Amino acid sequence: MELVHRSRAEDAFPRNWQRLGPDRFHVEAVLPHDHPFFAPVGADRHDPLLVTEAMRQAAMLAFHAGYGVPVGHHFLMADLDYATRPEYLVVGGLPTIIDVEVTCSDLKWRGGRPVQGRVDWVVLRAGRLVATGVGVTRFTSPRVYRRMRGGSAEPGVAIPRTAPVDAARAGRDRAEDVVLSEGSRAGLWELRVDTRHPTLFQRPNDHVPGMLLLEAARQAACLAAGDRGFVPAEGRTHFHRYAEFGSPCSIAAEVVRSVSPGEARIQVTGRQDGEPVFETVLAGPVGAG
Repeated sequence: MELVHRSRAEDAFPRNWQRLGPDRFHVEAVLPHDHPFFAPVGADRHDPLLVTEAMRQAAMLAFHAGYGVPVGHHFLMADLDYATRPEYLVVGGLPTIIDVEVTCSDLKWRGGRPVQGRVDWVVLRAGRLVATGVGVTRFTSPRVYRRMRGGSAEPGVAIPRTAPVDAARAGRDRAEDVVLSEGSRAGLWELRVDTRHPTLFQRPNDHVPGMLLLEAARQAACLAAGDRGFVPAEGRTHFHRYAEFGSPCSIAAEVVRSVSPGEARIQVTGRQDGEPVFETVLAGPVGAG
């Protein structure tokens, strides 16, 4: 589990790996059918963010096990794009086995190890293409990370003081999984950070994890889509900076256009202390629950 930066077995999705070439890897992973947080969407489809998290963990496994990046180094993801095919992500009564092909390129090296690179993912289910993705990441040692973060490198604790928005409107079943509260105007919400959440916070952290920001984007998109419901089948995200504890972070969402009568494209942005934190564009079916 430490190779994918998870502390709970139920949140670690890769199972094994093998090298296919100098910079190409195969990772077998499992999509649980009953995960309490990454629950099925649209009634019977695997959550696209579950597939994305499996891809992200597959990349961490490849860099740790395949390239020797030490456990304890920090992975800093600047860009994360994904596209899933929901029609091939039907949830059955058992966990789904997927094959994740990880290809690394544009690597920059220091001391015999990569410190930066691009990752391309191809995800197959029983030989059928179900998802693709692209990411840009870099890695830093604990010493470099502490220097980069300065006085913000110490783990923090955050407990929400505001009420969550309605879970069903945010695309969730449980109030404890809602990461937004009402904002000051329509189309704007405030980020709710709860470091007690067992999936979003696997270990002490000094900033808001990227997974939580992706979930905030999904929930804001669901709220912007209204009662029709929304499934984020595709996403393109750029992270500008860390979201810090202890300072309000606003999340804005706007339906920019309809892809087709049954689909929507929604732009979501996060800002904190007057600065952009992330921006993402999500696309997918509406009216799917």
